[in-house]
Amino acid sequence: MESDHVAERTVPRMLMGSAERFGDRLAVIDGETRFTFRELLDAAMEVARGAIALGIERGDRVSVWAPNSHRWIIVSLGLHCAGATVVPINTRYRGREAREILARVRAKAVFVDGGFLGYDYAGAVRDPGEDGEGLEGVDASLTDLVVVDMLAGAAAGDPRLLGWDDFLARAKEVSAEAARDAAMAVQPADLADVIFTSGTTGRAKGVTLPHGPSLDLYATYGRIWGLRPGDRYLVTLPFFHTGGNKAGMITSLMHGLTIVPMAVFDPVEAMRLVESYEVSVMNGPPTIYYSLMESAERESYDLGSLRVAATGAAVVPVALVERARSELPFEHFITAYGMTECFGTATMCRMGDSADVIAGTNGRALPGIELRVVDSEGQDLPSGEPGEVLIRAATITPGYWEDPQATAEAIDADGWLHSGDIGTLDADGNLKITDRLKDLFFVGGFNVSPAEVEQVLARHPAVAEVAVVGVPDQRLGEVPKAYIVPRRGAEATAEEIIAWARERVANFKVPRTVELVSTLPRNASGKVLKGDLRGPAARRATA
Repeated sequence: MESDHVAERTVPRMLMGSAERFGDRLAVIDGETRFTFRELLDAAMEVARGAIALGIERGDRVSVWAPNSHRWIIVSLGLHCAGATVVPINTRYRGREAREILARVRAKAVFVDGGFLGYDYAGAVRDPGEDGEGLEGVDASLTDLVVVDMLAGAAAGDPRLLGWDDFLARAKEVSAEAARDAAMAVQPADLADVIFTSGTTGRAKGVTLPHGPSLDLYATYGRIWGLRPGDRYLVTLPFFHTGGNKAGMITSLMHGLTIVPMAVFDPVEAMRLVESYEVSVMNGPPTIYYSLMESAERESYDLGSLRVAATGAAVVPVALVERARSELPFEHFITAYGMTECFGTATMCRMGDSADVIAGTNGRALPGIELRVVDSEGQDLPSGEPGEVLIRAATITPGYWEDPQATAEAIDADGWLHSGDIGTLDADGNLKITDRLKDLFFVGGFNVSPAEVEQVLARHPAVAEVAVVGVPDQRLGEVPKAYIVPRRGAEATAEEIIAWARERVANFKVPRTVELVSTLPRNASGKVLKGDLRGPAARRATA
C-alpha cells in the first residue's frame, strides 16, 4: 500500500486509488447518509463537473464556509478534482471576516451552509451591511462571487446565488471525460488548500499547502498511528482546520477508514455516535476528552469500540493524558505536535512508547522532519534546555498567501520554520512543548490573536487602551480576558463590551471576562507586560 500512496500524490489520484482499493467499504456515515468509496468518488466527480461548468479552472480559489458534513467532504474533494485550491473558512467567523478572506484570495465561488447555528452565511457574504460594517474596497471586489448554498434546493433570481440542486443541474453541462481530464491534470506541487490562521500581527495569514507533501505526511501519520481499513473515525475537529481536514478526512480516505463527521462537538452526542457506529478512532484537543470524562452520562454508553486516540495542543496537560489512558478504553492514546505551517503535524508518539513519554512529551519527529531547539541567538541548545522550536521538512509551507514579508519572518533562508513555541528535546529526540514565545493562545484548539481582538475592542467608544491575554480554563484550555482602561468620562460595563465584541468577531475570540483598570502594567519602553496580567500582578493593576 505504501507504493500506492507514493504514486497518489494528489487528492484526485488518491481518491481514485482508494475507490479502487476499498470499493464498497463505507467511506462516510453522516446520519442517514452513507457513501461507499466508489460512491464518494462519483459524488466528487459530479461536483467537479458542476465547478467546471461555473468556470472554475485549475488553480482558482474556491471557499467552503460550512460545518463538518458529508457535503463538505464531497464539495472539497470535487473542487480538488476540478483543479481548484480550496480555501476553508472558519465556521465561527462573521461576514466581515469571511469577506476579507474571500477578497484576499480572489475566490471565484464559495459553498456555504444555509444557516449553521442560526447564522445566514449566504446573506453574510452577499450583503456588505449584514454585520453593520462594510469593508472599503473589499465588498466591491466580491460582486461576481458565486455563492452555492449547500442546503437550499434552488435559489430563484440572482444567477450568482445557486441552491444545491441548481448547482448539480449545471454539472450536466460538462462531460465525465472533461472532469476526469481536469482531475488527472492536477500536479503534486499544485496548491490543495490555503488555510488561514491567526498571527501575532492580528491579521490572519493564509498558509499554502500543496497536494504532494500533504499526502506524503499523512500516509506516514496513519501508519505510525496504527490506523486500519475498516476503522471508524469520529472527526470532531472542523474540516476548516488541518486537524479535521488532513489528520481527519484525508487520512481516513487514504487508509480506508469510515469518516463520521460531527458538526458541533457535544459529549453526549459523541458517545451516542461511538456506540451506534462502533467508532474506533478519535482525535482532538484536550477539551473533548475532558468533556467525555466529565459527562454525567458516560456510564450510559458503551464506548468499548474506541481503540486509538490522539490529542495535541501547544501544551497538553499531563494530567489529562494520564486520566484519559486510565478512564477511557483506548488501547493507544498518543500526543502529537504541529501547526498549520507544517501541514498540522511534526511530531507524534509511537506505539510502544512508555506512559511517561506519552504523558510528558509530544513525541518524536516524523520521518523526514528535522527539529532544533535554539536560544535567542539561534544557537542549538543541549538536551533538556528550553528554547524556541525550529522545524525543517518538505512539509513546511512554501509560504503565506501573497505575503512574502510574513513568510520571510517565519521561515529563514535555510528553510527552518520558527514555530514561536518554547520546548525541550530529550536524548531520544522527544519534544516537550513548555511555553509560547508569542502572545498567541488557543481556545478549545482554535488560535486566537490578542492583537486582532485588541484592534476590535479599541474601536469601542468607551475604550482608551486594551490588552487581551489568555487565561486558564478547565474546559477549553484557555479563554480570552480583556483589561480595559476606559476613556475619560466614558462609561461602559464589562457586559456591554463583551456583547459589543460578540457582534464583531467569532465567538471563540470574544473575551469571557473584562476588567476595567486605571492603568496597564508596562516596561520602560512602554510595552504592556502581558505576563503580569496573566499572573498575580493582574490584581495589582486593578488596585
